[in-house]
Amino acid sequence: MTAGHGQQNAAVVLLFIHVGLCHLCNGAVQNGTAVSQFCSASAGLIDGRCCLLRKENIRDADYVIGLDLSNCSLSRVEDLQDAFSATTIDLSLNPIVNLDDSLFEGFIQLANLILPANLVCPGGNASWDKVKVKGETHFCEGQKDICNQTGYLSLNCPENSLCVPYGPGFFQCSCVDAFRGYKCLREGEFPIIQVFGPLAGSTALVSILLWVTQRRKAISV
Repeated sequence: MTAGHGQQNAAVVLLFIHVGLCHLCNGAVQNGTAVSQFCSASAGLIDGRCCLLRKENIRDADYVIGLDLSNCSLSRVEDLQDAFSATTIDLSLNPIVNLDDSLFEGFIQLANLILPANLVCPGGNASWDKVKVKGETHFCEGQKDICNQTGYLSLNCPENSLCVPYGPGFFQCSCVDAFRGYKCLREGEFPIIQVFGPLAGSTALVSILLWVTQRRKAISV
């Protein structure tokens, strides 16, 4: 792939994020809001309802570090994955009745979440350092590392694996070095040659046979 194609692909990804999530509702991030203050402190770039962090490599698309969807008349939120790298998200002042915790699965950087007062923080209060309701707004601040908490039977990762936080109330079990496979029971590096060697040989043989067959047909014609 050439550098030009790489830049074009990055631009397409960036355009998709901008047109989708960042412009989900009218207007831009307002001055004085939590996202605006965070964006200014982070030297971010405002685009619609997003705060973007500019990457040094021009071939890579910027990514979302702040998202302000407050006062957007949203009755439901179905997908926020384009903002998985966000540190601050504001969903306040919306008539949202219910918010699925799975929306924030993988949001390991999320430190400040602002919601309508009727909603609870994803993962429950135990997943945050500070939870408070002020007027019509619910603040969830400081995402906790669920792997460092006790009393959660679901955190019993298999032997040879470690608990890794994966968003508020979520975790993953990651195999430690030299272990892999189902429940991290296999030790050693993945046998690439043993697995893909015969497959590559079979593919090459089939390709040769097809080429010979097609060539014979072409000569006979």
